[in-house]
Amino acid sequence: MSNALHIQKNDHYVTIYNEDFIEKANHLKPELYTTIVKPISIVKVRKNSEVIHGWEVETEAPISALNERKYRKDESFILDFGDHYVGYISMNIRPVGSPPDAPLRLKLTIGEMPVEMAEPFEEYDGWLSSSWLQEETIYVDVLPGKIDLPRRYCFRYIKFEILDTSPKYQVIFENVECKAVTSANIAGVKPLQHTDEMLKRIDKVSIKTLADCMQDVFEDGPKRDRRLWLGDLRLQALADYETFKTKDLVKRCLYLFAGVPDDRGQVTANVFTAPSLIADDTVLYDYSLFFAATLHDYYFATKDITTLKELWPTAYRQIELALARLDNRCIVKDSSDWWSFIDWKDGLNKQTPSQAILIYTMKQAIRLAEVLARPEKDWLEIQLTNTIEGAIKYLWDEQQKFFISGDNRQVSWASQIWMVLADILPFEENKELMNRLLEDKPECGLATPYMYHHLVEALILVDEKEKAISMMKLYWGGMIEDGADTFWELYDPGNKNFSPYGSDLINSYCHAWSCTPTYLIRKYKL
Repeated sequence: MSNALHIQKNDHYVTIYNEDFIEKANHLKPELYTTIVKPISIVKVRKNSEVIHGWEVETEAPISALNERKYRKDESFILDFGDHYVGYISMNIRPVGSPPDAPLRLKLTIGEMPVEMAEPFEEYDGWLSSSWLQEETIYVDVLPGKIDLPRRYCFRYIKFEILDTSPKYQVIFENVECKAVTSANIAGVKPLQHTDEMLKRIDKVSIKTLADCMQDVFEDGPKRDRRLWLGDLRLQALADYETFKTKDLVKRCLYLFAGVPDDRGQVTANVFTAPSLIADDTVLYDYSLFFAATLHDYYFATKDITTLKELWPTAYRQIELALARLDNRCIVKDSSDWWSFIDWKDGLNKQTPSQAILIYTMKQAIRLAEVLARPEKDWLEIQLTNTIEGAIKYLWDEQQKFFISGDNRQVSWASQIWMVLADILPFEENKELMNRLLEDKPECGLATPYMYHHLVEALILVDEKEKAISMMKLYWGGMIEDGADTFWELYDPGNKNFSPYGSDLINSYCHAWSCTPTYLIRKYKL
């Protein structure tokens, strides 16, 4: 399987509802912390080919000037809130001049990055729905008045465009603010004590990223897709255990997934929680396996044996279904009719990374079976041995000293990284493999912070901490240098305009799978 950009649509998807699990998840729904935040300045955007996306922000006036400015038709301004927030926007608007004899027509463009303030959304031509772009056109019939926008927004900047008033009056904007929301208790996290200032900055931005994604579930991105994805959940949970320690939110999310499997028992890749719990009809080989991995990490973080006992059958079923895809060599079958995410890297073959993830999660399932004294343990150990032997015999290229994937024997970064994380070679050989990877730099590289997380963790596990730190600074530190308030869904240092969706306007600039440096720094004491 290569990385063709498919959207799954399954008209025959059948959800089996476990009402007991769903009820338990609902009881664990968190209260949200709210904070009122206000803009800090009036800004403008200007072209600069030297910065990411080609646009930068410069201060035009202090925010105190806003109450003195009168705006008429075809005028505009941009407010900067100084940081990234998720929440609900409100404002007061009052007329000046003659009594308002026509409604105010106002356009608001809400964005995380300067590019969203500069480039018209009307010109967006990506393949994801343009309805994800954050904008509102509103009509205000009665002035003065207070406007409370009903939708939740994810932003740093707001652009105001006065589309029309009448020649008789102008408008002044006052008390523009946001009720920021999160289920994370930010005050409860101890600041990182470290001599390396860049690592401290990376840790702080990681925590902010995680907090803004923590709503009534662990969302993948508060701008897009605003729902619970299993691959993101696994990484968010790891970061949470080292920071906010809101373990009930992890537990809630596990029960949500376990509450809506399909008619084979497979968990979906993501769920919607409103208006009610809905399983998406997207199923991913690796993400389903990560249910077992997330349950494993949750148990060893909490020792919650009751939850482990209840959710073990769901976790075990994911392993069974994944093993059913092996051929007679004990290798994951590669074809065009299956989906495994791994990364957004174009052209990436998913066979070998998926094999490694199967091995990785089987090892975790065996540990859970040991805790529970489950009879499935012996069978799992046999399958693990067969799967490892198959991987070494058929996927290891002794001449190249790399794992290969697919009919074209692709050598990718993802294959090597996941095989090291699966730990099927001796320690020294894993270490040599990671150093060979950094030295040879195979053409099929990495596209997302999701895979860069696994690269850094693989380096740590082979005792190359300095190289791991250097990579973290290069990648996440690079995002900070390029203006990140929260870490992004996508970042390619060699192509900073990269988007798998066809436009950087639609990218998520606060994304769950980017939050893990705080886990890596704190867990491994970097």
